[in-house]
Amino acid sequence: MSSGPLLRIDALRIDLPVDGAVRTVVHRADVSIPEGTAVALVGESGSGKSLTARSVLGLLPRNAGIHGDVLFAGESVPAMRPERLRAFRASEVAMVFQDPRAHINPARSIGDFLVEGLTTARGVRAAEAARKVTRILQEVGISDAARRMRQRPHELSGGLLQRVMIAAALAAEPRLLLADEPTTALDVTTQEEVMAIIGEARAARGLAMLFITHDLELAAAVCDRIAVMYAGTTVEELPAERLRAQAAHPYTRALLASRPSVDDTGAELRSIPGRPLSGFEVPDGCAFGDRCPRVQDLCRSDRPEPTSAGDGTASCHFPHPCGPEEAGRHA
Repeated sequence: MSSGPLLRIDALRIDLPVDGAVRTVVHRADVSIPEGTAVALVGESGSGKSLTARSVLGLLPRNAGIHGDVLFAGESVPAMRPERLRAFRASEVAMVFQDPRAHINPARSIGDFLVEGLTTARGVRAAEAARKVTRILQEVGISDAARRMRQRPHELSGGLLQRVMIAAALAAEPRLLLADEPTTALDVTTQEEVMAIIGEARAARGLAMLFITHDLELAAAVCDRIAVMYAGTTVEELPAERLRAQAAHPYTRALLASRPSVDDTGAELRSIPGRPLSGFEVPDGCAFGDRCPRVQDLCRSDRPEPTSAGDGTASCHFPHPCGPEEAGRHA
């Protein structure tokens, strides 16, 4: 077994056909997740965070060009043969998707959906599988689990159905949980309940987690470290508790300054000028250059590489100072 991190996404680049031409949609993704820890990948729509997460499961389109590597316990996921990839998906990593209704067969019962994965992929007997998933449904807060097993997806609310998806992920007994914006379609109260369930289940089982979200504050509340993605590049990575005090990349600081803070209710909110770019739109140089208040000529010509910044890294030619005197201040 590898002595390194459980998951390491190393200089990942993804090329896809866009409008008849091959374009780079993820330029450089770097994420490292030690066993039992949680890392958030934060970014706007189109930043490439979901594509990055899907690369961990080998779920990219067949025509995708993959450069760099995705390593699970030292083993390359892109290099896995089909039979190894199936076993990997069945037992070592599980994913909770954003929209549960898009990932469960509406014509089958909840019980059939949950039991099938254990009986077909893991060879568990049907009766034993039914007992196991019923117990897990109870663990994730679904009362009257036996009745819910007989129901179909349309009979459950969005919050209950997402709990079913969490139960399905936990039933596989994975080492790594991928959560792709699992609360986006839910109301605020249900969001909090679902994230609490994921947190408790992860802690009880010692799971590592890659949490995909657009919400920096939520990411900092539930994860150990934060990786910020912009236009197909992870531009910053740092400990969650140091997010406000030590954010060094102008984009991270601009995100923090654009939303209210429960700790600083009097702070002036600032919008980020311009519009976010998709990975395939990125020009030469820094992708954030046209929106950055600190941009210089070098930023427009040379794309920055990750460099040390405080307790993390930032892909910026001129990162913001990370000293104690900067705590609580924004760009």
